[in-house]
Amino acid sequence: MIVWRAQALLVALAASTVSAVADERLDFCDFKPVMNEDFANFLVSPRVLNGARWTAHTPWNGDFGDARFTDPGPDGPFAVQGGELKITARRGADGRWRSGLLAAADASGAGTGVEYGYFEARMRFPPGPGTWPAFWLATLKPAKDPSPGVEIDAVEYYGHADAAFSSALHVWYKGGDKAKSRHIVHKTAVEPGSLVSGFHDYGVRVAPNEITYYFDGRAIWRQPTPAELTRPLFPIVNLALGSGFPIDHTPDPSVLTVKYVRVLAFDPAGRKSRCPS
Repeated sequence: MIVWRAQALLVALAASTVSAVADERLDFCDFKPVMNEDFANFLVSPRVLNGARWTAHTPWNGDFGDARFTDPGPDGPFAVQGGELKITARRGADGRWRSGLLAAADASGAGTGVEYGYFEARMRFPPGPGTWPAFWLATLKPAKDPSPGVEIDAVEYYGHADAAFSSALHVWYKGGDKAKSRHIVHKTAVEPGSLVSGFHDYGVRVAPNEITYYFDGRAIWRQPTPAELTRPLFPIVNLALGSGFPIDHTPDPSVLTVKYVRVLAFDPAGRKSRCPS
């Protein structure tokens, strides 16, 4: 995740409408399912998987935004209602905002992900300024591993600007190589208010040579796959607040609704068994 104002000089920004990329539909016959999270058996642990599918913090202990990501529990940010996951940001009695994040990995490097495949989440965003929901991917590796990491943001939405959403590709270096980090952000125009009034699909196909971003099943942007992508990627879903923008008028509570999260591995050898015709 990237804070826009703090990182403005590092970001190359490209803008488009949904129709800017050729209308390319996905062929799912070339993919096998690895994760199909429909929240029927939702399991989340604070920081260590321990048999759960999700943890409630980034594995590298790098929580962000103006609402603290909190652990699951009776007063926590996660609830499953009618087959949908609700992630709620609310202000506590102490005046501080709290919200939720789900990461399919922990600090040991354990988790669920694939190097090449397709990742998708179906979500409805909360309305109002200051909201900052996202669905994104990060390199699956131990938190102490100093090697470069790749981050792919399928969607970041800024509640004060409801006529667009952002996608991004980041390559992160640490230590003395930090200057090698690079970032590119793409903005997709949508009908104003449409991302909060209904559900939409946000997806990314990662191939050896190219990363393709999708909105409601249609390709909207492409980038060359960085050489630093040598390990699996795992999915993250969160409702953050802020990103440098004011939260004094953010609705309390604000709720991100998630229908599902899916991870599929590229497996052309199994195509005939999945799609015999």
